[in-house]
Amino acid sequence: MVQFVNVTNMARWIQRESVEKIIGTMIDYLERDFKRWEKFDKIARVASHTPFGVIELMPTSDGEEYSFKYVNGHPSNPARGFQTVTAYGMLADVDNGYPTFISEMTLLTALRTAATSAMVAKKLARPNSRTMAMIGAGSQSEFQALGFRAAMGIEDLVIFDTDPEAMEKFRRNMEPLGFRIRLTSSVDEAVEGADIITTCTADKAQNTILARHHVKPGVHLNAVGGDCPGKTELDEQIVRDSTVFVEFPPQTRIEGEIQQVEEDFPVVEFWKVLTGEEPGRRSAEEITLFDSVGFAIADFAALRCVRDLTAGTELQDSIELIADPQDPKDLFSLVGSLKPIS
Repeated sequence: MVQFVNVTNMARWIQRESVEKIIGTMIDYLERDFKRWEKFDKIARVASHTPFGVIELMPTSDGEEYSFKYVNGHPSNPARGFQTVTAYGMLADVDNGYPTFISEMTLLTALRTAATSAMVAKKLARPNSRTMAMIGAGSQSEFQALGFRAAMGIEDLVIFDTDPEAMEKFRRNMEPLGFRIRLTSSVDEAVEGADIITTCTADKAQNTILARHHVKPGVHLNAVGGDCPGKTELDEQIVRDSTVFVEFPPQTRIEGEIQQVEEDFPVVEFWKVLTGEEPGRRSAEEITLFDSVGFAIADFAALRCVRDLTAGTELQDSIELIADPQDPKDLFSLVGSLKPIS
């Protein structure tokens, strides 16, 4: 039997434990796995692009467990009543190849993305950071806000979105949780005085959500939205004037903000900051940019986190996914012994 966490039980788990508590624990899982980065199989995700969006598989293995995530990105989906992003994922035992755990990953990816952003910002943003500007108030925005509070105690948020209803949705969800929120009418207004700027927009296009004049010395940029070829959020000059930190360079050069610059543009692999091989922020005036596209090792960590924290509870179901006859060489016995349906 394979253990399974469905959407309802994922939501129950999040409600029971709280987003902030889970993100805090997930950051621990992420840091442990990023510190052993070199032990993992690593390839850029396998993507199938269409005019409607993208469907991707994200595999990795540490030699003991294998994982993959199925995920889509379809920016026009909300107008048709569908989510922009949906996902599910699996863990398997490398020793025999059997799947051991399956989970919904639409909610889990939101947690993972926010946890990764917060983990990186904790190392790269100035220690006295107090205010975050958020450009984009879509499905990821609440998780990002809670992640940054969990990791850095940030409660002052300044929001801009081209959709006023999205901003009101964000305020409705977050104000009862104790955040101080200011809605704005422009990017210029939102970023004024911000210590951290998070961009997370959905349009599959090479946009300039932030211009160079929006980014002052010392700011940490958490660029979440650029995650496929042809989709960016930042002015190219911002990239050139920042110290850029990435997950897996071969993937980020295809999908991230650095797709705008030359192939040998220098970047820092973030796992090396955690291991001490590379410095993080080097000065109070430095602009640090996390060019976040999401990578399979983070999904591996997130899957192990939810599996471990829900193990032995009613939140996991057992599902009969694998054909497993008593005699491994007699697969036909599973059908030959069944009585015909009358």
